[in-house]
Amino acid sequence: MKLSLICTAALALAPLLAHANEALIRKSLGERLVGAPKIDEVKPSPMPGLWEIRIGNEIRYTDATGQYLIEGELLDLKGRRNLTEERVAKLTAIDFANLPLKDAIVWKTGNGKRRIAVFADPNCGYCKRFERSLQDVKDLTVYTFVIPILGGDSPEKSRAVWCAKDQTNAWRNWMLEGTPLPKPGAEACDASAIDRNLAFSRKHHVNGTPAVIFEDGTRAPGALSAEQVERRLQSIKS
Repeated sequence: MKLSLICTAALALAPLLAHANEALIRKSLGERLVGAPKIDEVKPSPMPGLWEIRIGNEIRYTDATGQYLIEGELLDLKGRRNLTEERVAKLTAIDFANLPLKDAIVWKTGNGKRRIAVFADPNCGYCKRFERSLQDVKDLTVYTFVIPILGGDSPEKSRAVWCAKDQTNAWRNWMLEGTPLPKPGAEACDASAIDRNLAFSRKHHVNGTPAVIFEDGTRAPGALSAEQVERRLQSIKS
């Protein structure tokens, strides 16, 4: 058989073999990990012989038979790259242009030419710490999407903020100073933005607060320091 025909046959078989491996891996892991979350995706990893398992935005690795499971990061030492981190960043990216900014509480420092979005709960202590850190970041516009995910009276506080005459002052006074939130008035208030924020956060797997979205679409969990925010903003600019 000519070499060209052998190569053509090998290329034609490759997708079939990959599909067979995927099916075997799903079957094996399903039998061994009873009660585990549903596997969303199985695909070859950048490392030969290693397969990537995606569950939501979490990445695991396995062999071609699904007998072994690896929890950890895949590093490209030659290229000095964290391949797992890069993959998760790609999975969790949110196009800034698709953010429903009309449902956000907005404030800024300086000229506000740089932008970030933050998903926050009014009862989140780390959100309050992050809010204080942001006061030291210059020329920044902050879009805060209030999501009451911590339980307790978070829904009531979220509604009180959204229905306040001055949403920005109510939010910042509460988060920075602990000033009591204004009590909702007798007039009707459309707080459906909070429900839309929750739906958006679930769709994009925002499971904790604060969750920070930068203009390049990358995300960062947790209360970043002012220096960390500045470095991220500078990296986007460059």
